[in-house]
Amino acid sequence: MSGSSYRTILRSSSIIGGAQVINIAVGLVKMKVVAVLLGPAGVGLIGLYLSLIQTASSIAALGLGNVGTRQIAQAHAEGGDVAVGRTRRALFWGTMGLALIGAALFWLASGWIARVILADETRATDVAWLSLGVALTVAAGSQGALLTGLRRIGDLARINLGAGVIGSVLGVLALWLWGAQGLVAMVLVAPVVTFLLGHLYVARLGPPAGPPIRLPEMTGEWRAMVTLGFAFMISGLVTTLGHLAVRILVQRELGAEALGQFQAAWAIGTTYLGFVLGAMGTDYYPRLTAAIDDPATATRLVNEQTEVALLLCAPVLLAMLGLAPWVIHLLYSAEFGPAAEILRWQLIGDILKVMSWPLGFIILAAGAGKTFVVTESLGMGVFVLGVLALLPLMGVAATGGAFLALYVAYLPLVWWLGGRRIGFRWTGAVKAQALAVIGAAVAVDIAARWSELLGAALGVGLAAAAGFWALMRLSAMSGAGGRLGGIARLGERVRGWIIRPL
Repeated sequence: MSGSSYRTILRSSSIIGGAQVINIAVGLVKMKVVAVLLGPAGVGLIGLYLSLIQTASSIAALGLGNVGTRQIAQAHAEGGDVAVGRTRRALFWGTMGLALIGAALFWLASGWIARVILADETRATDVAWLSLGVALTVAAGSQGALLTGLRRIGDLARINLGAGVIGSVLGVLALWLWGAQGLVAMVLVAPVVTFLLGHLYVARLGPPAGPPIRLPEMTGEWRAMVTLGFAFMISGLVTTLGHLAVRILVQRELGAEALGQFQAAWAIGTTYLGFVLGAMGTDYYPRLTAAIDDPATATRLVNEQTEVALLLCAPVLLAMLGLAPWVIHLLYSAEFGPAAEILRWQLIGDILKVMSWPLGFIILAAGAGKTFVVTESLGMGVFVLGVLALLPLMGVAATGGAFLALYVAYLPLVWWLGGRRIGFRWTGAVKAQALAVIGAAVAVDIAARWSELLGAALGVGLAAAAGFWALMRLSAMSGAGGRLGGIARLGERVRGWIIRPL
């Protein structure tokens, strides 16, 4: 395996991850303020508002965000600046039109959404304001697609960092000044800031290269994008509708308090994984797209990305698994105690999620839209049906159990599809790393259910061991010298002893 390839992965992960770490710290403060001021019911309502924006923007964008990244990456690799300029113009005008149409339709449907989905007609005005978030989310998607396709990792990190910090500060200020009436403002701040920062960094690229594109030519570009984008839109819609359906089920069956518990655990899970999964979308996806017709190179990229992701996630995951009750209490309040059980299930599922995401990008990079729709639909179907079946047995913890079931079903599916598409197989190093993390996580979970103090001690101890192992492997992968080189050589000897039987 190429040390330079690993260095590329680590560099992108460190840039995006560094921004995400700061965002996580700021986001934790924001969550704490919301939890203290509004309690579980307020946290749950924020989750519903965010789900509405995500669902509507997924429909309105017609998948142009995912397709735009793929098209820009291909044009950049094969056609140069003129080809990128052509795709860039089509992406910009197409997305702007969809943003306006999507926002208008959402605004017109605000009364129906408040009555049917929120079961509260008094919130129709709040829902109408969310149409602004829909428009800006769709528009920001085209900016992100362009910067991702061009692998402008630094710009993307700056946008994420700025949106996270500024959005959190302004959102907390709105909530502090206006209380519950500031919820909508808090939800809308993030898309507003993301769009403005995205516009700033896209403008720095300069105007698109090449001659202006005529309407008939642009229509042809749109047709090509929408043909593939429609499949991605359907898959994105399935995902967001599935999450929305789960929230509605929890709220109607168990109440607003339980919805807040679910939202609390979900926010923690998505936040701490963001630094790894975000790097996959910004650097790994364009590189895989460029190499997808070379099965050997594509297989190597998937294995490298999977191993790095497991190494980076394992220490945090094991520590959080052991400290789940304290994490919930610290980040929220004592009212959110039941969220610790949800979080434990989700953390174990996250191991499978980290392994499945690099494989899922094979389908995206290959442009297999129908296959992508089927895989996402099957996975989300397992999640929703799992929640529906387990709610009477497990209460709100059913959301965590169903999340684990989702990836138990999804991982073998994308692994099989990866094998068919590029002949993919995991290397011995990846299998050893995965088995070690899964075994450690199960041990910590069992210990924590027996005794919270024992679980905490074991989780922290194994997290420290995983962190040292990650340092050894990452040093070896990147070809580090000096003291890190000595650590790398030690890691290689240990690795050789572990994976020899595999």
